[in-house]
Amino acid sequence: PNIISTEKNERDFALSPTGKEIFYSLVLPKSNFSAIIYLYHDGAFWSQTQVAPFSGEYSDLEPAYSPDGNSLFFISKRPLTTEDKTNDWNIWYVSKKGKGWGSPQPVDTLINTTGDEYYPSVAENGNLYFTANKKSGMGAEDIYFSKFENGKYTKPINPGSGVNSETWEFNAFIAPDESYMLFSSFNREDGFGGGDLYISFRENDTTWTKAKNLGPDINSDKLDYCPAISPDGKYLFFTSQRTDPAINNHRKKSLAKIINLANGIENGNGNIYWVAFNPDVYR
Repeated sequence: PNIISTEKNERDFALSPTGKEIFYSLVLPKSNFSAIIYLYHDGAFWSQTQVAPFSGEYSDLEPAYSPDGNSLFFISKRPLTTEDKTNDWNIWYVSKKGKGWGSPQPVDTLINTTGDEYYPSVAENGNLYFTANKKSGMGAEDIYFSKFENGKYTKPINPGSGVNSETWEFNAFIAPDESYMLFSSFNREDGFGGGDLYISFRENDTTWTKAKNLGPDINSDKLDYCPAISPDGKYLFFTSQRTDPAINNHRKKSLAKIINLANGIENGNGNIYWVAFNPDVYR
């Protein structure tokens, strides 16, 4: 709190395998602009937050490390080419270059289309999981994955009804070994509110178990999304728009109290939360 999660609208969370770098997104209210923010640990203290060196010009969101820490994936509305006027979300990445990062590069056009692609997550073998709204999909938005073979991405695959449905599925995190997937969905019968986190386990190359809601200990009646697991596999980070219970407790509030609630961390803007997590509990 008050370092990453503030009264502003923060979302997404990427922790480096070394545990010494953090990237997240900051979204400006009532605008279409967002930027990727980062901080680092110098061995004694965490640095001040600052705009990532590759961000701040175009709208960028949803940073995600590759498991080896050598690449950072994210989405951006920056043009794919000098002639690109689509202004859609595409998946990009930067590669480690010394102590910094190289220039942003878009992933293959088999993945980036004239539509929107969101929330990249990368397995140890390079397979890329992401969200897209395709005419061939099962619902409004679906989760897809593309195998990384011989240095190239292959045609995206829909993982099927264990994960996707006729409603919205989005923002998936894939375990490094692809044994399970976390994602958000809303308008499901077992949901608690604006959007819940679910888990599905991989059975084989094309089949996933029926997704299970992570339950009320993690989900709320507000939007819960953008899951990520710490590199050691022990903690779940996610974004939530939950609010301070005092906002809607039907008690008369002074002006000072209202201002304090408006400027408080849980004012309805996005915040990043974490909790100890064991996927095997849901098997």
